[in-house]
Amino acid sequence: MDSSNKLSPAQFLQQQLQEVISLLEKQQLEKSLLERSPGANYELLETVLRKQQESRLHEKLAALHPADIAYILESLPLDQRKLAWNAIEASDHGQVLVEVSDAVRQTLISSMESEDLATVAENLDADEIAELADDLPKNAMLKILRSLNSEERQHVNAVLAYEDDQVGAFMDFGMITIREDLTLKAIADYIRKLGKLPGHTDKLFVVDQQDVVKGVLPLSRLLTHSPILFVADAMVTDFVQFQVDQDASEASRAFERYDLISAPVVDSKGRLQGRLCVDSILDFIREENDEDRLIQAGVSEEEDLFSSVWKSARNRWSWLLINVTTAFLSTRIIGLFEDTILQLVALASLMPIIAATGGNTGNQTSILIIRSLALGQITPLNVRRLIRKELSLALLNGTFIGLVVGSVAYFLYRDKALAGVMALAMFLNLLVAVVAGLAIPLLRHKFDKDPAAGATVMLTSITDAMGFFIFLGLASVFLL
Repeated sequence: MDSSNKLSPAQFLQQQLQEVISLLEKQQLEKSLLERSPGANYELLETVLRKQQESRLHEKLAALHPADIAYILESLPLDQRKLAWNAIEASDHGQVLVEVSDAVRQTLISSMESEDLATVAENLDADEIAELADDLPKNAMLKILRSLNSEERQHVNAVLAYEDDQVGAFMDFGMITIREDLTLKAIADYIRKLGKLPGHTDKLFVVDQQDVVKGVLPLSRLLTHSPILFVADAMVTDFVQFQVDQDASEASRAFERYDLISAPVVDSKGRLQGRLCVDSILDFIREENDEDRLIQAGVSEEEDLFSSVWKSARNRWSWLLINVTTAFLSTRIIGLFEDTILQLVALASLMPIIAATGGNTGNQTSILIIRSLALGQITPLNVRRLIRKELSLALLNGTFIGLVVGSVAYFLYRDKALAGVMALAMFLNLLVAVVAGLAIPLLRHKFDKDPAAGATVMLTSITDAMGFFIFLGLASVFLL
């Protein structure tokens, strides 16, 4: 029995990655040994060795799914990635390019000749070609479009006509349409003649002569209802459909809510334009989650894990400079109260507690708001109540945590005034943190900006600076 069958998907991927790395390291070792002892037949031996190495790697990668190959490429440093990419069958390049991240895709495409780029679309569907369009050089994309028939070219242009966050950008065209005046037997015979169904087909789309969607016929009904029934009698008329210009995040929530596998995509007149499938929605959700996690920390989503040091540095400079600026602001605030700190050294050890707790509180609020905005749960009708609820929670948490840290400060220093200042500073900074955690994502969302972008960086800066200012300001008033 194949031991790989006992592995979880994650363990299987790790195993394949390690085997590929081992092959690449073996290649490098064999090459180094050959270079150390060159002989009369060095060129011949070098050629034979290279062919053997490429053959082993090619055989290994050919047995893997394109998505698994994509994972391996994303996990390899640039030099090893190039060797692995060259060992992949040229006919599989297109599918692998679709699966890899945008950053890795750019590095792979930049290493390909224009003739090779023009052939990547040979085994791709229209929606997959459209997905690669932004990363392909214009001349290569033009060659690809010329190689397509009129229907395929029309499908590619249809997908490219929509923004990256619209449903139309994720639709495909592998659907089966039927008329409502046919019998279920006729439909079953038609499908049988086709020989196979497009992937993720769980329902057939019922359209009229103008391609307006009238209903859907689930395959379960086709199989379980009487074959003499007409489609009109068996179809479902209460079904989920999406507009081509609808927000893809709304569609993703509908797929989750109604456990959809596929759904029709229509224009403003209800005419069928394509279909939306669960695999595209899952890709969209994964990309959105990955992007949100990166941009909250101020890292560009386009950064390749193994990109050059110079490119990675440039991607991170903007938020690092903001960090430096706000850090200097914090030090200047501390500098204003140098005399206060010198007279009461205990303040220096207590300051970080105020700032750190405020930062954590702000991040809790911010993450909740960002998630709720992504799910469409915050509307103009409920946003005021949400703000009141979060501020009330801040008052409660500020009072409780303030009493806790005040009690601890009194236990450590036996100073009632210091304990009172500590408690009040904690209370006030938690209020500031919650206000910032609410304001940053809500205001960015209001002005059509990504609410998650740099949220963590900005919040930390605000809570640090205000925490120091509040604590030291209160200390200078009440303790000296």
